[in-house]
Amino acid sequence: MKENIVNIIEQAKVSTEVKKIGHKVLKKQRITYDEGVALFYEGELGYLGTLANYIRTNKNGDYVYFNRNFHIEPTNICVFDCKFCSYSKLLRDKTDAWELSEEQIYDIIKSYNGQSVTEVHIVGGVHPKMGLHYFAKLIENVKKIRPDLHVKAFTAVELEYMCRKAKVTYGEGLKILKDHGQDSLPGGGAEIFDEKIRAEICNDKCTSSEWLEIHETAHKLGMPSNATILYGHIEDYEHRIDHMNRLRKLQDKTGGFNTFIPLKFRNKGNQMSHIEESTITEDLKMYAISRIFLDNFDHIKAYWPMIGRASAQLSLSYGVDDLDGTIDDTTKIYSLAGAEEQNPSMTTRQLIEIIKDAGKHPVERDTLYNIIQDYSEQEELV
Repeated sequence: MKENIVNIIEQAKVSTEVKKIGHKVLKKQRITYDEGVALFYEGELGYLGTLANYIRTNKNGDYVYFNRNFHIEPTNICVFDCKFCSYSKLLRDKTDAWELSEEQIYDIIKSYNGQSVTEVHIVGGVHPKMGLHYFAKLIENVKKIRPDLHVKAFTAVELEYMCRKAKVTYGEGLKILKDHGQDSLPGGGAEIFDEKIRAEICNDKCTSSEWLEIHETAHKLGMPSNATILYGHIEDYEHRIDHMNRLRKLQDKTGGFNTFIPLKFRNKGNQMSHIEESTITEDLKMYAISRIFLDNFDHIKAYWPMIGRASAQLSLSYGVDDLDGTIDDTTKIYSLAGAEEQNPSMTTRQLIEIIKDAGKHPVERDTLYNIIQDYSEQEELV
């Protein structure tokens, strides 16, 4: 395989610099910020896919992971006003706003009794009346209903506000949540770390340094997390690499990130609707370069509800090894922004078929990437 890759690198119609980067990848050498930027500007898509798939195969073989999960979004009422958001409503705006009661949330959990789901993902708007101790009690009760369920909850944006309102440090706040049953953090709220871009699109939410500090603190407490980027709006390639470089440095320090998830900006129903969305070519380039640059991340995830099933399947040839999960039509965050999947739900059978049709081996995982079931050779689908 390596000899074939060498030939592809040598024959590729790319610059000498980009060829040198390819050889560094084969030698498992870390590429620099400047080289990452060069891949965006000069890397041909097929070439990038070849390099990314080489790395992906070395790390994970032909496995593609998924899990059985569902989301709970307690509210879309939010104190922040992010320009790209199609989901949240200010407290004064009651149109299309929702606020689930505790009992409604528990009823959702109970509705999955007897089903082999392994994870609940809890995120939503930053509601001024739903604080740290409210959510700690909520998680404790969720665990009483389903002790086996992994609770992945609250973006760094939600956590910063919770801790600030409760007048506790990030460490204190996270420990309270962990002691009540929270297991890990999702990666949302990262958006773009560049401070100037962040000031334009989400000026009032937590800063880049706060996001990174919260995740570092979680890792030190033994709470793993995911990481994301929001791409395809007003940022440049340099901003994307800067963002990934900050994540790579933190991963070097803590090793606490499970996966990296590029999130495509969708322009429906928000204050940035005038911006055209990125093309599928640009999306695949983003996945491939993420896989090449983030050498210390074991997994790259394509969040299929955002980009659609067909594009997610394509991404499996551009460095992606995870498709998230079954979702079960339990999230509105991206469907409201015009995502491909307006009713995001896939059965285990459908996920397995998509992965097999791409020539990969489907594997059901838990949140921490422990293998629950390998469907590679299984003829009878669940």
